Amino acid sequence: MLMKLKNKIFLYSTFVFIIIIMVFSATIYWTFSHITYEREIERVVSEADNVLEGVQSADGNFPINDLLGVYVPSNGMIRILDSDGNQMTEVVSGEQLKLRAVDTSFEAGERTERFEAEGSMIAFVQIPTIWVDGQVAYVQLYENIDSVEQNLRTLQIVLILVAFIAIIPIIFSGRVLSDLIVRPIKSLIETMRDIRESNTFKHIELEHQSNDELSTMSKTFNEMMDLLKDNYEKQEAFVSNASHELRTPITVIESYANLVKRRGMERPEVVGEAIEAIHSEALRMKDLTEQLLLLARREKDWKLDLVSFSINEVIEEVKSNIERSYNREIRLSEKTEATIFSDKQKIKQLLYIFFDNARKYSERPIYVNIENGLSGVKIVIRDEGIGIPDESLPKVFDRFYRVDEARNREEGGSGLGLALAKDLSEALHVDIELSSELGQGTTVILNVHSFNSH
Repeated sequence: MLMKLKNKIFLYSTFVFIIIIMVFSATIYWTFSHITYEREIERVVSEADNVLEGVQSADGNFPINDLLGVYVPSNGMIRILDSDGNQMTEVVSGEQLKLRAVDTSFEAGERTERFEAEGSMIAFVQIPTIWVDGQVAYVQLYENIDSVEQNLRTLQIVLILVAFIAIIPIIFSGRVLSDLIVRPIKSLIETMRDIRESNTFKHIELEHQSNDELSTMSKTFNEMMDLLKDNYEKQEAFVSNASHELRTPITVIESYANLVKRRGMERPEVVGEAIEAIHSEALRMKDLTEQLLLLARREKDWKLDLVSFSINEVIEEVKSNIERSYNREIRLSEKTEATIFSDKQKIKQLLYIFFDNARKYSERPIYVNIENGLSGVKIVIRDEGIGIPDESLPKVFDRFYRVDEARNREEGGSGLGLALAKDLSEALHVDIELSSELGQGTTVILNVHSFNSH
């Protein structure tokens, strides 16, 4: 059975915090006990030094046992050994008679030790000295430190209780933390389920603004939904408009084909008219299909054939073809001779689109200037035609958008030319500036940037 993320976060965070508290408590206990025992040993060493100092400074006629009885701790014992480890004398506090049974293996030299004997914790110190008779002797001081052990047990109990008490807020905070982390994720899952069930694009409700990763995730999801919705709407519009545009030539072709089928044998002149119409509509449908395929490409899918060429020659070629095909006057004013490094055929295709638009929507001559731009060549195409309303200027590069529906249909336009020009310009690094005044004409400025040839 899979564990939910909420329970995983709760269990893992709680486990980690409990381990931290246990390690922290154990460290406190070990540090405190180590320091306490060290201080006890130092205290016992200091008492043994006092015993030696008292014995050495005492009157030789004073009984040694009485003298040691003065210095023996209330919870300890003093034992004197000769250089061979044989006991010379021993004085025990009345409350610690059981210390007489404590026996340690003799080792020459100064020693400090802590051990357990007779059910008690004993601090042991051995110091060599010159005894009153001039021989080497060892003063051993034993002291019961059960009180220290009792204090450490108390500390141990307190730390355990504190650790258990601390677990309560840890469990609570772990639950709160897991809820805090999982809440936006649950909201994301619920929103995605609603989107799947309702087939609509929805946003995650942002309860409060914050700059953490969870808030960023929710904001990013909402931005992604906006992008998907926008792309979906564009796709729907594209498919709808494309089917509408293709339906017209197909209907014309079908109608003329039926006409030829019904009356072609009886009226031969109908055949010629039908073939001309079918041919015209087929060419328009072919052109529309090619434009749709080009528009379906992304900028990174464009394959550019970069060469060095004269932009003046390309403009002159496009100008001549338009003039010859449509019997229109184009006045070219060349102020500069420029060679650029770009895709010659696509630059030519871009120019054809704007020249053709200027031809369609004006009856007077078309004016073209070639100038030096800030970072390339500036091509200015100006007509004195019907112009474009201000409210339509931001939309003319949208696919299938028409300023004048009736005029476009009469001219055979599909509303794809400027959309294709926009995509071409992005691939070719050409900046387009468009200005127009209704009834006065339209000006298009193409800032053509040369690619780096290295």
